[in-house]
Amino acid sequence: MIVPYYRSNNRDFTLLHGDSFELLPQFEFKFDMIFADPPYFLSNDGISYQAGKIVSVNKGDWDKGGTPEKIKQFNYNWLALCREKLKENGTIWVSGTYHNIFAVANSLTELGFKILNVITWAKTNPPPNISCRYFTYSTEFIIWARKNAKRPHLYNYEMMRHINEGKQMTDVWRLPAIAPWEKSCGKHPTQKPLAVLSRIILSSTAPGAWILDPFAGSSTTGIAATLTGRRYLGIEREQEFVDLSHARRAELEDTKTFLSFRSKIKDIRLSEELEPICTVQEYQEGEELPF
Repeated sequence: MIVPYYRSNNRDFTLLHGDSFELLPQFEFKFDMIFADPPYFLSNDGISYQAGKIVSVNKGDWDKGGTPEKIKQFNYNWLALCREKLKENGTIWVSGTYHNIFAVANSLTELGFKILNVITWAKTNPPPNISCRYFTYSTEFIIWARKNAKRPHLYNYEMMRHINEGKQMTDVWRLPAIAPWEKSCGKHPTQKPLAVLSRIILSSTAPGAWILDPFAGSSTTGIAATLTGRRYLGIEREQEFVDLSHARRAELEDTKTFLSFRSKIKDIRLSEELEPICTVQEYQEGEELPF
């Protein structure tokens, strides 16, 4: 029997402490959307530049690389497990850099997903390249794919157009990295900004939708889900990050903090002009996790 590590009072945010490879096969539930930020396998004893200081790129044992064959098998295995948890019209988003994104794309194709877009997140405030021998790394990529090639997926076109000043939203998103207020409870070494996750969720889910994150980290996906009126299940195996996720969601129980966070995210502010954020009481009945 799966026991949640944490569940919010209104049951819109659930955390499991453990390994997705072990936990996902233990329950039957279908999600509307999956966001995954899997290991990039970049912890190779190199150095980088962060907040004005030279730092190690090592993030933990979970990010240490292996052979190309092992990395390929890792990506194929977790994607196969996630495919089983998607609704037939569901979509998946996977973030990465050139180090891992091509391997992910190949596995998605092999498993029968249809790739819809590859978003280029162009960071407006990237760290400098300290070697001065390469172009500054300022982008990450996010693949968007649907489960079935012939099954229509949800895309909130009008909302994305409204957010983009009346023009079609392109596949290049110029958004900043995380802001100081997003680190009020601490920081994950690969934490994504709420601006990116909010746009992903608003573009491809309906209010009350269920979202899965198999590599939850600090649960930015879940925080964005709460702020946009969606529901979330995150799975994370590292104790310190499960605790960080818990603290971040508990912080939103304060109405003033909740409204403050919402006001800081442009896409959420603009989306409410077309679609007011729903409350948990307005969600469709019968859609509950089996634990």
